[in-house]
Amino acid sequence: MVHPMELNAEWVVGFVDGEGCFHVGVSTHKEMTLGVQVLPEFTIVQHERDVQLLEGLKAFFGCGVVRTNHGDRKCLRIRKLEHIREIIIPFFMKHPLKSKKRLDFEIFKDVLRMMERGAHLRADGLEEIRAMASRMNRGLQR
Repeated sequence: MVHPMELNAEWVVGFVDGEGCFHVGVSTHKEMTLGVQVLPEFTIVQHERDVQLLEGLKAFFGCGVVRTNHGDRKCLRIRKLEHIREIIIPFFMKHPLKSKKRLDFEIFKDVLRMMERGAHLRADGLEEIRAMASRMNRGLQR
């Protein structure tokens, strides 16, 4: 029987600094205004032997899904915009990341703000979002 984990904010920040990922995907979707969809997501990937950490983080944040990522890897994935806006962004604003991942978080947050203003529905806004996303996760900013 797996017992619930008691996680604190400092541990979560450290773990996400090492293992988390803020990502903005842009993929083809014919039914969308510009034929593409902007998909912000927060993910953490672990080997399946540590799936209890992902379940603990899911319980800590109160949202997301734990599923197979690839092969023997599992991931916690949070994609629902409401959860990103109301849970993930406020948590990391209150408890800042310490690594360069904080830069990815800042871009992620800026993309969400742009989406709230509808920028992803205009060609110029979409191109700006693509450029921002390309700088995340080992992109040009580093």
